[in-house]
Amino acid sequence: MKTIQEIKQLSIVNYLQKAGHEPKQIKGNAYWYCSPLRQERTPSFKVNTDRNQWYDFATGEHGDIIDLVCALHRCSTAEALQLLRGETGLPKIDFSFGGTKTSAQQGLEILSVQPISNLQLQRYGSERGISLSQLEKYCSEVHYRSGERTYYALGFLNDAGGWELRNPYFKGCIAPKAISTLGAGAKSVQVFEGFMDFLSWRTLHPNEPSDSLVLNSLALLPRALAQLQTYPCVECFLDNDEAGRKALQHLREAGIEVKDMGRLYAPHKDLNEWLCSERKSKKLPLPPRKRGLRR
Repeated sequence: MKTIQEIKQLSIVNYLQKAGHEPKQIKGNAYWYCSPLRQERTPSFKVNTDRNQWYDFATGEHGDIIDLVCALHRCSTAEALQLLRGETGLPKIDFSFGGTKTSAQQGLEILSVQPISNLQLQRYGSERGISLSQLEKYCSEVHYRSGERTYYALGFLNDAGGWELRNPYFKGCIAPKAISTLGAGAKSVQVFEGFMDFLSWRTLHPNEPSDSLVLNSLALLPRALAQLQTYPCVECFLDNDEAGRKALQHLREAGIEVKDMGRLYAPHKDLNEWLCSERKSKKLPLPPRKRGLRR
């Protein structure tokens, strides 16, 4: 039986190739892929072949081959090890594992965090159907640097001190990546994939006391299981797609009593898409548009 160290020596590049994923660009030891964790056109998933580590620049997720299998199959570490022990035909290579997983390769540096005052970010929230009161309550205005340029975005804090970032032109995060929990001591909890769905629910129910858990990525679902198992009622506002259905199944297999709330906003993909559709049907006016999100 392969040891954990031997499993970590299995090549990520070869594992991805076996799964049908080919690099779109190779620069030295950096292999760039369209992320195998979601659909995208511009490669943002990097594998460092010297260290046998991967990094998803759009979400901030990263790690070794075990972490990758957990993210791909939305399974526990034990299940990932079982899958990898059954793999055949993957070469074992001696990699250098120097450094830590929380690498700053993403190149995003926080400059400031402040209450939301930027009119363009307020407009963006309005376009997404989010009330200004809920936007200001749960989000901040985050100014950050990427390379030589500076930008700003809505920031949503996670439990590890990282930030989920959104503006009309960018969706990403500043590591560390983690779930976000918001508690009020309720007996039930609402589970959301992303914070825009959470803000949509709060816009619709601004005064209802509740506990909420925002995954910030379905890949983090295994980390939330222990917490969700403490609630007698778990209401899931997940996407109406194959990934959302698999997540629901995973929760039920973990013995969690789940209510699928996705039927309430079907056939729309998610709660925010439904809210935006409702907003447009009412033809509510929007503030004037300004160009760019550079500082």
